Amino acid sequence: MGLKIETKNLTPALAAEIAAICPFGAIEADGAKLSINAACKNCKLCVKKSNGVITWEDEEKPAVDKSKFVGVAVFGEVRYGKLLPVTLELLGKARELADQIAHPVYAVLIGENLKGAAEDALRHGADKAYCYDHEQLKYRTVVPFTACIKDFIDTVKPSSVLFGATNFGRSLAPRVAARCGAGLTADCTMLEMKENTDLVQIRPAFGGNIMARIVSPQARPQFCTVRYKTFDALPRSEELTGEVVNVTVTDAMLQSGTEVLSVAEKPKEVDISDADVIVACGRGFQKKEDLALAQELADLIGAQVACSRPLAESGWMDAKHQIGLSGRTVKPKLIITLGISGTVQFTAGMKASDFIVAINADPDASIFEVAHVGVVGDLYEVVPKLIEKIKEGRENV
Repeated sequence: MGLKIETKNLTPALAAEIAAICPFGAIEADGAKLSINAACKNCKLCVKKSNGVITWEDEEKPAVDKSKFVGVAVFGEVRYGKLLPVTLELLGKARELADQIAHPVYAVLIGENLKGAAEDALRHGADKAYCYDHEQLKYRTVVPFTACIKDFIDTVKPSSVLFGATNFGRSLAPRVAARCGAGLTADCTMLEMKENTDLVQIRPAFGGNIMARIVSPQARPQFCTVRYKTFDALPRSEELTGEVVNVTVTDAMLQSGTEVLSVAEKPKEVDISDADVIVACGRGFQKKEDLALAQELADLIGAQVACSRPLAESGWMDAKHQIGLSGRTVKPKLIITLGISGTVQFTAGMKASDFIVAINADPDASIFEVAHVGVVGDLYEVVPKLIEKIKEGRENV
């Protein structure tokens, strides 16, 4: 598809007139000739105003035969011999989506000594676990992993492929999608399946002002990434069913321009994504020192302290403690938000929490739309009283 120039009856004067239409300077006139340069934004303004001299032609793409692509696949990220929790969550969602169209669920595992992880995938919803097991795949290097997944796709032809939005998954997924000539929807917050096997990939767009529903009707497979704590994992089945398929890893798959010389384990850090109880702080706090009030409340109830984006950007808290689209997705049993207005960017990262308590002085704050319990009031007045009540309750036990 693209712009087409009709040169018949084109004069130098008309060419200059049409060139002046483009606000980006993408149309160049050379006498009675016109050309389009790299500045073109495909805005099609010239198509509307050139009186037929410049037209837009859509390239007809052959329709994809969707019947040849069957199954919902999940990239099973393995670390220290175990599947990451986000993989278990994706297997649960894949099972739900696949059951709607009577498709199987596949897990794709890459690494070394994968037997235990493969069986765990089968116990959490997969019908088949494809294992690319090789000692040279012990370390996660993106080029060989891309080659292995491309081999799986070429052989099995799944309809959809889901990746966890981990640091490695965010590097791997776009490479695989590019090799397949397909698009990728990142950080989906919801997934739905149509009867015709089109995967509806839902995520916030335009700064969180809308929820975009993205569909790729002419592309297979369909690729997306999903954050940890977005979906629920299925209960682990005590009965081991399904099939483990051990795939031969070829030398071509192992080719890489990167060599891992050694690996040093990072010190374990507290991840708010794993917290059962969270106290989240927002712009209702007037100065950094006042966060001690939230910390006191958190210590009393065994919670971790987190924040919204403005506090992380101001340097009041580390970005690793930020909740939202540009931070972490959390799913605690209880979250108490203090002085947080509740923008779409923030709520998208915590609305799946089991129980939400919101404290905000603005009765019209958006956070109250997702909260189970809302308290309208100044956090500087409400939180000290809450702390006092908790202490009194413990003294009376």
